[in-house]
Amino acid sequence: MTSLTRDASNFKTALQKQDYSSWHSQPPPLQPTEGEASSSKKKKRPKSNVVYSQPADTGTGTNVNTQLVYAVNHLKSNGHPMRLQDLAIITNTPLDTDTFLLEKFRSHDRVIHDPKTDLYSYRHDFNVRNKVSLLTEIQRQTRKGGGLSVRTLKESWKEAPQAIEELEKEGEVFVTRTLKDGQLRMVFWNEIKPNEEQGGTQVEKEFLDLWHSLEVPNDVDLLKQLANEGLQATAAETLVPKGPVNKKKGKKNTQKQRPIRLTNQHLKGQVDLSKDYVPAGK
Repeated sequence: MTSLTRDASNFKTALQKQDYSSWHSQPPPLQPTEGEASSSKKKKRPKSNVVYSQPADTGTGTNVNTQLVYAVNHLKSNGHPMRLQDLAIITNTPLDTDTFLLEKFRSHDRVIHDPKTDLYSYRHDFNVRNKVSLLTEIQRQTRKGGGLSVRTLKESWKEAPQAIEELEKEGEVFVTRTLKDGQLRMVFWNEIKPNEEQGGTQVEKEFLDLWHSLEVPNDVDLLKQLANEGLQATAAETLVPKGPVNKKKGKKNTQKQRPIRLTNQHLKGQVDLSKDYVPAGK
């Protein structure tokens, strides 16, 4: 009992000497918020716009025809004459070293080579470079009975749409536009200039409002008005009925005739048909 009492007292003394301040001085660990906890559990992979099923654009390639298309298209989009070396560097094509490619390039129907300056340019459908030549080309095409596409003119001269709008304000041309966004579509020459002598001026707004206020009557009222004037509506065209579609070629559509059975009832009792009959006198 003495040893047990001594051990108990020593244990109590050790407990009293123990420093518990460090236990309360350490702050508790921070708890993650709900959003951080969900983001830490599920980390989304960054989206990539790369479509691995499609090959990447690595340039003009090694095919001669592909390189020719690249060179001609760039010459078309540039709009100005170019040196062969500059065109080869920009398009990454061996135009200045590959003789076969150069021969096909020079023989292209859209490529123009100036031997004096050694420059290459694109042959557009129309040779338009200013407002005057543009109007001349529009007049020439309108006299033939048609207009010109504004997109085609823009390929020949980039400032063509702006010049066409100026010509429209001056009354020199007529322009058709798209219904969706009002973009220029076709251009025609205005043969009748807007003046008092030859006409072509804008109709007064009063008459425009009267014209647009007119309404077409419905079918019933239209028939009544025609009857009041002693007129009749034209009869609709009658359609000719067509024959059967699924006909076999080479066969006539004729009905099969059934065999007729002859009984000769009127000769019964007078002539024995079971015997050979020989007319008299033979």
